[in-house]
Amino acid sequence: MKGQAPGCRVHTPASLAGALELLAAEKGVWRPLAGGTDLMVPFAAGKLPFMDFLNLWGLEELRGLEISEDAITLGALSTYSEIRNHSLLQREFPNLVQSAWVTGAIAIQNRGTLGGNLANGSPAADTPPSLLTYGAEVQLQSIAGSRWVPYENFHTGYKQTVMLPEELITRIRIRRPKGNNFHFFRKVGTRKAQAIAKVCVAAYARVEEGRVVEFRLGLGSVAPVPVRARTVELMVEGCVVDTLLIAAARTALMEDIRPIDDIRSTAKYRRTVAANVLGQLLEEMVEHFDRMA
Repeated sequence: MKGQAPGCRVHTPASLAGALELLAAEKGVWRPLAGGTDLMVPFAAGKLPFMDFLNLWGLEELRGLEISEDAITLGALSTYSEIRNHSLLQREFPNLVQSAWVTGAIAIQNRGTLGGNLANGSPAADTPPSLLTYGAEVQLQSIAGSRWVPYENFHTGYKQTVMLPEELITRIRIRRPKGNNFHFFRKVGTRKAQAIAKVCVAAYARVEEGRVVEFRLGLGSVAPVPVRARTVELMVEGCVVDTLLIAAARTALMEDIRPIDDIRSTAKYRRTVAANVLGQLLEEMVEHFDRMA
C-alpha cells in the first residue's frame, strides 16, 4: 500500500459561494471532495484518478434536513449515519434508511455522504435504488443558479452524470409518501455487511381500494446505471393486489436490466437473483396489503 500523493492539492473554501466561484473559474480542474470514502482504495494503491480536490466537508450550507408538508430535503453532505438515525426517515422512508445501514462499516457511514454517493456514479451504490423508488430529485448549483433534476435522469452512463464541471450537488428532495403504502429493500452481496452489491432491489407501492395506483421499482448492479424497471412498473400499476401476475413480472424484468459478468458475479446470476427477489417482494406486497384490508 502506497498511500502517498505528493502532487495532490486540496483547497478548502470558506463558503458554498467560494466553492462555486472556483469551479467556474477553473472548469474541470477541481474535483469535489466530501467524505472521501470512495478515494480510500485508489489512495492506498497510489492511483488517485485526480490530484486537485475541492474539500466541501466544512460547508454548513450543504448540511441539514428540511421538512415540509409534501417533501423532505436533505443536504448533500448528509451522512449515512445521520440518515439511518433520523426518526422521520425511519418512519416514512425505510428503503433509504435500510440502504444507509448496509453501506460499508460504521466508520464509512459516519463519513460517507448521500451527495457523494450519487456524484460517484457507481451502478452498485446502495442508496440509488431507494431514491428511485421515492422519485427523488437532485439540486445542481453553480454561480449561474440552480436546477432540479429528476434522479432517474441524473446518470447518463457508467460513472457519467448530467452535472456540468462548474456544478455541485447541493440538495436531494424526496416526496413524502401518502396513503396506504408498501416499502421494500434488499441487497444481495457476498456477505451481509461490508460488501459491494451483486444485486440491489428497492420498491415502493401505494394502493387505493385494493388496486395498485403507484409502483416504482429500482435496481442496482444490473445495468451501467441504477435503473427503474419500467416494464414491470407498467405491468403492476393498475392491478388489483390479489391478482398480481408474479411469474409474468419476473419474466418482464429481463427487459429492464442489462447485467454483466464481472469480478463479483455473473450476468446469469444477477438475472436469476433479481427475478427471485422481485418475486419475493411482490409476494410480501400482497401479504402486506391483505393484512391491512
